[in-house]
Amino acid sequence: MVPVKVLARAKTRMSRAAGPHREALALAVATDTVAAALRCARVAGVIVVTDDPRPAADLAALGARVVPDEPDAGLNPALVYGARRGREMFPGTGVGALSADLPALRPAELARVLDAAAASPEAFVPDAAGIGTTLYTARPGVPFAPAFGGGSRAAHRARGARELLLDGVDSVRRDVDTPDDLRAATELGLGPRTAAVAALLSPAPAGTDR
Repeated sequence: MVPVKVLARAKTRMSRAAGPHREALALAVATDTVAAALRCARVAGVIVVTDDPRPAADLAALGARVVPDEPDAGLNPALVYGARRGREMFPGTGVGALSADLPALRPAELARVLDAAAASPEAFVPDAAGIGTTLYTARPGVPFAPAFGGGSRAAHRARGARELLLDGVDSVRRDVDTPDDLRAATELGLGPRTAAVAALLSPAPAGTDR
């Protein structure tokens, strides 16, 4: 599952840097993330959880399945709902929640992480800052109990999920919430849609080749 905020409320910490391009940037980042996940050989399908019709249409056109934000009680309940729908759509598979803020995501790096996650009932990947979480997974038959939010790295560890600290998977950990995050993702290589919007920002990040 990839949760996508209503664009009007997305990337607010980028407001000053992105200006009128903030919503376009949020959509571009989510689109590059979903596109990369769909290209990953270990991913049976991508379910986008959103109530915004604009990203819903764009991401469905890529091949993602779109479900509403139910029960409209916050991120984790929405992900639990998405996981239930995912297990109905793809019986016998594990489920995972992936941040929508990974514009440099590489399918091969995501595949490495998912292979490692398959060895544990629950697993997660901490973000680059070491505070949050970019991916949480549960094997088939294991209750899906994400703990996203402030300090989610500690919360997932406290719940007994296995922390995955692999070398060479920087693109899976590099989420983007601030201009500094975007610059760091640019150094890894942005996806094409994010690179196009980033080029409109002032000053534009350098080195947007993927």
